[in-house]
Amino acid sequence: MIRTLAITHDHEAVIGLPLQDIRMEEYAWIWADFSEPTPEEAAYLDHYFHFHPLAVEDCLHVLQRPKLDYYDEEIKFVVLHALQPDTLHAVEVNLFLSPSFVVSFHQHDLPELDDAWERVTSVVRKEPLGEDGPSFTAYTIIDKLVDQYFPSLFAIEDELAELESRGEKDSVEDLMNQVFALRSRLLRLRRTVVPMRDLLYRIVHSQHMEQHAHQAYFSNIYDHLLKLADMIEADREMTADLRDSYISVNSNRMNTIMKTLTVITTIFMPLTLIAGIYGMNFVNMPELQWPLGYFVVLGLMFLLGGGMVMWFMRRGWFK
Repeated sequence: MIRTLAITHDHEAVIGLPLQDIRMEEYAWIWADFSEPTPEEAAYLDHYFHFHPLAVEDCLHVLQRPKLDYYDEEIKFVVLHALQPDTLHAVEVNLFLSPSFVVSFHQHDLPELDDAWERVTSVVRKEPLGEDGPSFTAYTIIDKLVDQYFPSLFAIEDELAELESRGEKDSVEDLMNQVFALRSRLLRLRRTVVPMRDLLYRIVHSQHMEQHAHQAYFSNIYDHLLKLADMIEADREMTADLRDSYISVNSNRMNTIMKTLTVITTIFMPLTLIAGIYGMNFVNMPELQWPLGYFVVLGLMFLLGGGMVMWFMRRGWFK
């Protein structure tokens, strides 16, 4: 699907014209949004706009890293990343920017682009944007994409807070699995946020990108991405602390168990020795014929075991 917004030289908005019916010289600027385009619609990138073949190839093929390319003096090609909330996988959004048009191209239907479309169309109906129209449209698209990063990160932080409160209830194995799952999600989110941060830094500081009145707005998006990157790093450090804490707790539990088993084994070792001696089948063992021998040996074993328990308790081995 291709939807179009055309602004006349009299600052009137014309929405929904077929792209093939739009003559660029008749309008101050236009926005053409390619959403889930068919091969025939995607061909307009070459046949109608005559974009550079490398840029067209980047639009149609594998997922590209966020970047900013200049293919001539006026047209800038920007690769952006949207975020799928469920999987946190990146979705590529391509922008072609010039003083007379904005072309957005994405292979998936994205609510962020719908929100950007509603905002831009509502603004141009109320007030003329003039030559700042393309930069305002580009800013709105990028801003909507970045705004959708926050809910995903906030959801992870909520899970982290809940996980921290459940530390004494769930088993260490379950907690560790949840921590590693959160770290994996944070890593996927980081792979989107950090390249976008670097891209916005380049846009804000590039001499080729003139945002006119919207320079401060692009800087604001960059600040949001800086905040997101810092939050992600803080959350990764928190998951690392939780992981180390759970490992320490698990090690302490294992040490306690091993200490208990060691104490029990140590107590029964001399008792087993006595039982082993009197369990031998030698004929000439004096104590075997003694009427009180059985009771004396049991008493000795009881006293020996009790004495060892008391000694271990005084040493603090049962704490």
